[in-house]
Amino acid sequence: MFIKRIAIDLGTTYTLVHLPKKGIVVNEPSVVAVSMTDKKILAVGNEAKDMLGRTPDTIMAIRPLKDGVIADYHTTEIMLHYFINKALGGIHLFRPEVMVAVPASITSTERRAVIDATLAAGARAAYLIKEPVAAAIGANIPVGSASGHMIIDVGGGTAEMAVISLGGIVTATSVRVGGNKIDSSIIEYVRRKYNLAIGERTAEEIKIGVGSALYLTEKLFMKIKGRDILTGLPKIITVSSDDVTEAIQRELEAIVGAAKNILRETPPELAADIMEKGAVLSGGTALLRNLDQLISRTTDVPVIIAEDPWASVVKGTGIALENLDSYKRSIFATK
Repeated sequence: MFIKRIAIDLGTTYTLVHLPKKGIVVNEPSVVAVSMTDKKILAVGNEAKDMLGRTPDTIMAIRPLKDGVIADYHTTEIMLHYFINKALGGIHLFRPEVMVAVPASITSTERRAVIDATLAAGARAAYLIKEPVAAAIGANIPVGSASGHMIIDVGGGTAEMAVISLGGIVTATSVRVGGNKIDSSIIEYVRRKYNLAIGERTAEEIKIGVGSALYLTEKLFMKIKGRDILTGLPKIITVSSDDVTEAIQRELEAIVGAAKNILRETPPELAADIMEKGAVLSGGTALLRNLDQLISRTTDVPVIIAEDPWASVVKGTGIALENLDSYKRSIFATK
């Protein structure tokens, strides 16, 4: 019987879907627009994100995942169903096998919720893979070798870090810090320093436009629009890269602290391997300017950014799904 297989990186900020031989076929925000009057789903993905901060009281644009795990089961199920159908092109005869990447620190209850939502969304079988392992596979790290490899995956909701050897996780940690917390800190900083209210979309634009994990010798500047808190009127101000670096210090400290803790817990032989080869940085937040340099300077370990870091997890999930036996140590499954 023909079996379709789908790999999904169910992220707090974005959901990516990968099909064998086709690559990434869906890359859309993990956002759902819901009518508050009859609880009807109005939009999912890109269309729903466009509604963020712009909806009337009768419509709410929500993120059904929080810190990498399901916060709203029913909405997540609907969102998964939408993305699976979109990936398969609408009408399909066979229910697919689906593998979903989840945080390494996920609890058994949270794991069960992801499996149940995936099966309810139309999967014939559901598999889960730990995000650090998926990211390492997607970053072309030879995880099956008898050598230590360190992966640092910083996404929208969490920063997942692990040392991997012989296909399994030797030590791992997860901190609930990522792109979303960075955006929130930028919003709060701009509000406090400039008395300007801005939304999530503007904060993300600031992060991408001038954000840096280290103070830059040549500052970057960017004009932004918002609402003056004192007058209530629209206002334009200029923010700098220094503003962003200062605003996100707490988040950066959490990421660096987690990396240091992993290295402290790593057996000496594997730590020596990591010192020689370096750690690999993946996830969408890996694109924040100088994050690799900050981690390298504070841990004394070389840090290499993965190719297409935002896609490492979903690419690795796709590879693992095609080679289930090879990666069985890292996979939870249910039929």
